[in-house]
Amino acid sequence: MQPLQFFVPVGALAEFERAVVVVAFVLVLANMATRLLGYRKHRQKVEDGEEDLGWYVPHIVTSLLLVLASFAFMIVEPHGGMVLSVLVVGMVITDFFDFEARSVEARNGLSFERPKASVVASVVVLLYAAFQALFFLVKPLWNVII
Repeated sequence: MQPLQFFVPVGALAEFERAVVVVAFVLVLANMATRLLGYRKHRQKVEDGEEDLGWYVPHIVTSLLLVLASFAFMIVEPHGGMVLSVLVVGMVITDFFDFEARSVEARNGLSFERPKASVVASVVVLLYAAFQALFFLVKPLWNVII
């Protein structure tokens, strides 16, 4: 008996296990793209002299969907889903602090830097999501070594 079988149709989700991890991988790529677009928008606002940057809504949406996808992956693949969820939540927290740092730079007229920490966090998430989604490519080699 699965512990979550009364709350979530685990059997139905198990059929879509491969799709859930691929969706998470695609959302990581979309999140990285929206981070770049959001940075460009914020940089343009700073160059125009605005102090209030505001959140970039497409980036918020992709971040939220990525968190939900990683939680769904945790239901069908507990170990891999937990690792991915921790990495994604860490990336979202890093995004928040990077946004606040950019806001302080804009308000105080400091040099506007790239969101380096968020980019590093998203690359780590991308590597793990790619490993999970594209495991079938490395599975023969993995089975020889492990």
